[in-house]
Amino acid sequence: MRIYPEQLAQQLGKGLRQAYLLFGNEPLLKLEANDQIRQAATAAGFDERHAFTVDAQLDWNQVIDCCQAMSLFSSRQLIELELPEAGLTVPQTKSLQEVIDCLNPDILLVLQGPRLNKKQEAAKWFKALETNGLYIPCNTPEAKFLPRFIQGRCQQLGLKPDLESVQMLAQWHEGNLLALAQSLQKLTLLYPDGELTILRLEQALSRHNHYTPFQLLDALLAGQAKRSQRVLRQLEGEGVEAIILLRTLQRELTQLYKMQEMGSKGTPLSKIFENFRIWQSRREIYIGALHRLPLPVIIHLLQQLAILEVKVKTDFDFSPWSALSAICAQMCGIRLPAA
Repeated sequence: MRIYPEQLAQQLGKGLRQAYLLFGNEPLLKLEANDQIRQAATAAGFDERHAFTVDAQLDWNQVIDCCQAMSLFSSRQLIELELPEAGLTVPQTKSLQEVIDCLNPDILLVLQGPRLNKKQEAAKWFKALETNGLYIPCNTPEAKFLPRFIQGRCQQLGLKPDLESVQMLAQWHEGNLLALAQSLQKLTLLYPDGELTILRLEQALSRHNHYTPFQLLDALLAGQAKRSQRVLRQLEGEGVEAIILLRTLQRELTQLYKMQEMGSKGTPLSKIFENFRIWQSRREIYIGALHRLPLPVIIHLLQQLAILEVKVKTDFDFSPWSALSAICAQMCGIRLPAA
């Protein structure tokens, strides 16, 4: 069964499942979900906890022994497994299946790991655990869903923000949910009445945006001109090396170039996406990018990036940020006057 992180507390109130699957790209949500499960497990008599990291050095016999060994007083055990970022190897998958086969009512299994794709969700071990457990995807909310996420958090804490405050909190904390959680806790202490206005936010908080090059990439693929410029300015302010962004854009534009080439030869779009391993949830923004960026435009942008890279590497006094801003605007479909 699949649920959202905010539904976990309600599900735990109905009783414990045999397994909990915490997978996603948001550390805060995984941490909070794991804490809730631990508290519920302790209350239910799972007095022993064993944590293992799945890597090449893990002795799976220790994990299996925990599942099979019972103490004199029949202690119930919580077993936590941290799966690797690169996914499970074939031997690790086989060992995990052996652990699953050993599960019994006195064992509670919690798995944590990175975001899963459709193929991983269709794996035998995943299906076996999902049947008798809960799958909680712990992913960072997309920018368009962040205001709703903030409203839910505020409601849980007894905070009553107006619409403008929600928008400001979303803009200030996008890409940094940990800072958002800390800010909301601070606001509950500063304003016991729970009323939140823009004035109160400005008096109590500072900006906590923390973006990555991949969030810039998502905004560019989606054609979000204003957001991409805001993310770019924040990355500059955080001291991100321009060359990292140049390489990131080059890789993505090169991939789009190859996609356009395959499309020009009559390859179906679904086959192109499968070839480049584009997740189903991301295909919509790629379709928009492919419509917006035909081959001649992509070639022109790649040429601009190549020229810009040479300048960055040969002229140490040169600031590339205005040129990067122009390239980002063009990727979003904005036509700029010729230089």
